[in-house]
Amino acid sequence: MLLNESPIEIFNPIKTSVFELFKVGPGPSSSHTIGPMRASFDFLQYIKTHHFTEIEEGCKIHCRLFGSLSATGKGHGTDRAVLAGLLGWLPEQTDPEIFAQLWSESTYEIKVTDETSVQFHIDDIIYDALQHSFDFSNTILFELINAEEQICYSKKYYSIGGGFIQWDDYEEPEIALPPYCYQNMKQLKKIVKEKNVSLHRIMLENEKIISGMSEKQIYAKLEDIINAMCNAVERGINTEGVLPGFIKLPRKASNVYKRAKSMPNSPDSFLIFFNAYSLAASEENAAGNLVVTAPTSGASGVIPGVIYMLKHHFFYHNKHIADSLLACAAIGFLVKHNASISGAEAGCMGEVGTAAGMAAALLTYGAGYGIDVLEMAAEIAIEHHLGMTCDPVGGFVQIPCIERNAVGAVKAYNAYLLALSGDPSKQKVTLDQVIKTVRETGRDMSTKYKETSQGGLALNLTEC
Repeated sequence: MLLNESPIEIFNPIKTSVFELFKVGPGPSSSHTIGPMRASFDFLQYIKTHHFTEIEEGCKIHCRLFGSLSATGKGHGTDRAVLAGLLGWLPEQTDPEIFAQLWSESTYEIKVTDETSVQFHIDDIIYDALQHSFDFSNTILFELINAEEQICYSKKYYSIGGGFIQWDDYEEPEIALPPYCYQNMKQLKKIVKEKNVSLHRIMLENEKIISGMSEKQIYAKLEDIINAMCNAVERGINTEGVLPGFIKLPRKASNVYKRAKSMPNSPDSFLIFFNAYSLAASEENAAGNLVVTAPTSGASGVIPGVIYMLKHHFFYHNKHIADSLLACAAIGFLVKHNASISGAEAGCMGEVGTAAGMAAALLTYGAGYGIDVLEMAAEIAIEHHLGMTCDPVGGFVQIPCIERNAVGAVKAYNAYLLALSGDPSKQKVTLDQVIKTVRETGRDMSTKYKETSQGGLALNLTEC
């Protein structure tokens, strides 16, 4: 009997698509860029669909940003993301070069119905309160306002991390129960052992129901995701110069890569290559170029760095990497479902910490180890990110974010090595326990250390 035949035991199974966790979009932040773009796109579609009769000459749209969207939205490109969504763009279809030029003019025409356009001015984006009473820290309020300054329609969105959005009265799409229902690692392990089914097969069969895609389509899309990750790494290791923003931070991935190539006989070269790959993808994110949320844009250097290493140093083929990517998605789902992958909720512990846990699981699964060792590797990686704050200097996803991705990738590899040397039956901390700790620590963490640039390096690094 499958566990979905026992609704009492699994009352809220995970039904998130792998392609919601891994999705292509412009950097530098899934919470601040991809989420707001999806929200403004949704707001525009609602207005178009309902054909508001109140729309007339002089109507305007206001966008109010709350929480860290208000505090660091400008550095994270939230203003461009909001405009892009209202212009009808979706993250995966965005041209980074055109995206970077948005707001080169102060006013844009937004087509809200077939017959009517409204002007959207840069001052119509209002950076509102950091502290508020809404359900989620990163809140976006859109208002359609008529010429008499009356609100015709408003909708509140929550950017909950990883580019995911919700709103008041949000309900998960109606999806049939997947064949393997679980909500924590204990239940997932029970399925693997009692059903004698591999972890990637569990994720694959669930994905067929959740997304409605065939197995062939799923693997084709996974290959696209893998290629997008590797493309980000390759662009990064072949690009020099200075990243956007007043920090004027020089890219370093290219130089690190060249250094690794210059010392092929050194035992350090492997680690230097590894750092270069993670730095490269993270620098591409900081530049606002296309990356893959893994599980967020702020952590988009960790797993791509690991995958590029597996392809070019371990010579894994894409099918093997795809199976390992499916397996590691389970870790991302568990953290998202039971804690948070949002920097606004859990600091960098929720972003790079989760990415490191996923990467450790990917390495372990790719090496042929079972779910007990995989759990141990993921737990170790996440445990040693507990309490990690998110204090981006100047509101840019650059310092400490870029190097933190490289260090997180190395931590993931070390967690994998430690797990191989350990005995899962003697491991004192379970993955479920460390995820619970992520949730509790995030709740206790001061707001100033959660994407707001109000504490830590953001205050103490005064000269850039």
